Amino acid sequence: MHSTGTVPQPAPAPADIPAETPPTPVEDPHGDTGRHARRFGLPVATALVMGNIIGGGIFLLPASIAPYGTVSLIAFGVLTVGAIALALVFGRLAARDPRTGGPYVYAREAFGDFAGFLAAWSYWITTWVSNAALAVAAVGYLDVLIPVNDHRWSACLAALALQWLPALANFAGTRYVGAVQLVSTVLKFVPLLLVAVGGLFFFDPDRLGPFNPGGHSAIGAVSAAAALLLFSYLGVESAAVSAGEVENARRNVGRATVIGTAGAALVYLLGTLSVFGTVPHDRLVTSTAPFSDAVNTMFGGAWGGTAVALAALVSMTGCLNGWTLLSAQTPYAAARDGLFPSAFARRRRGVPTVGVGVTVVLASLLTVYNYVSGSGKVFEVLVLVTTFTATVPYLLAAAAQIFHLVSGRAEAVDRARLVRDCVITAVAAGFSLWLMAGAGYAAVYQGVLFLFAGVIVYAVMAARRQRKPAAATETP
Repeated sequence: MHSTGTVPQPAPAPADIPAETPPTPVEDPHGDTGRHARRFGLPVATALVMGNIIGGGIFLLPASIAPYGTVSLIAFGVLTVGAIALALVFGRLAARDPRTGGPYVYAREAFGDFAGFLAAWSYWITTWVSNAALAVAAVGYLDVLIPVNDHRWSACLAALALQWLPALANFAGTRYVGAVQLVSTVLKFVPLLLVAVGGLFFFDPDRLGPFNPGGHSAIGAVSAAAALLLFSYLGVESAAVSAGEVENARRNVGRATVIGTAGAALVYLLGTLSVFGTVPHDRLVTSTAPFSDAVNTMFGGAWGGTAVALAALVSMTGCLNGWTLLSAQTPYAAARDGLFPSAFARRRRGVPTVGVGVTVVLASLLTVYNYVSGSGKVFEVLVLVTTFTATVPYLLAAAAQIFHLVSGRAEAVDRARLVRDCVITAVAAGFSLWLMAGAGYAAVYQGVLFLFAGVIVYAVMAARRQRKPAAATETP
């Protein structure tokens, strides 16, 4: 990136929310208070992280990476190290500044308004486009239980319902968001753990298939498998983004992020290993429901498909619930600082209701367009772009931590663990760059266009912020 020759100064925290004060209470001046607004404890914050990392993709994941052989399990291990390093960085940053907004807050505090806006803008795009994609994918699982794909409009209405039900839970308040997230996470982990743990008792090494069937070098095979797995850990930032709603955020955000990421990694790894060891490799490569095939192999019968479809539907609904909240939290934080329209700063019952409403409407319009166009090509391109835009806030957060470590500010760095923090942050930054590279050239190109569209929005908001003080000084 071209340098202007000046070093950006850290943007000051808002006057009423100093960086070192306790987190913003749920009962903020932008919304009402009451029994429906409730802070998340460690269990709910952990469920938010795990629930958002593990969506519906896990139910197809073993079949997706099966062509690469068991070398893909090594790729899983490498990616897990990177994801946990990123989780630790988020924990350190949240301990320093436990406000709602996550990467946006960290980027703005370190590099100024423009970097903060880019983090907020790219993350917001990611959330509402991903919500639309998740709802459309969930319809496929719903069709196993209730036929809805026979007609385009019945499928469209089902996708819209899957988006609006979590939105209604969000409108009801953080109390209900937390309850839905906790219940859905528990429910979806029951069948996943059944296969992940139970499958080990039916494990047959002869079914694993070749280690590296593609004939590539070990490093090349790991990289190829990782390209499919890279985005399995999107959502690691969930607790940090909602830090203002987490009890004792300075401590619990980091703990929830690390525990949630490690828990998701364990389920991913054990689940994939169990499916590899129960379903013959030649059959797994062509499987459209690998977890169903694993259950049928373990217990016989053909009820696995229905059970897995139900589990996937619960998983994706819970994921939509969590992502709907996150989709409003970052614009809320940016709106408080004047970088997003002020309407996004309104909260009711602890939830930024305008942000939730705008996000679900945009996702709904994209969903309707997907079904009206009759072609998923444009939709698939947008979804691919989000794999790039999601990693922009990650890289900015890692860069913010590097800034604090290198700047030499004693109040921002724990000198007793300086070396360890430097190593962890370097791994997290490398992981973020790897995520970007894995998105592919087309996604990076189109994602940059999305970011540049945001520059126009930033110009308008910055101009409005400058006009307000000028108008105030001219008033007699």
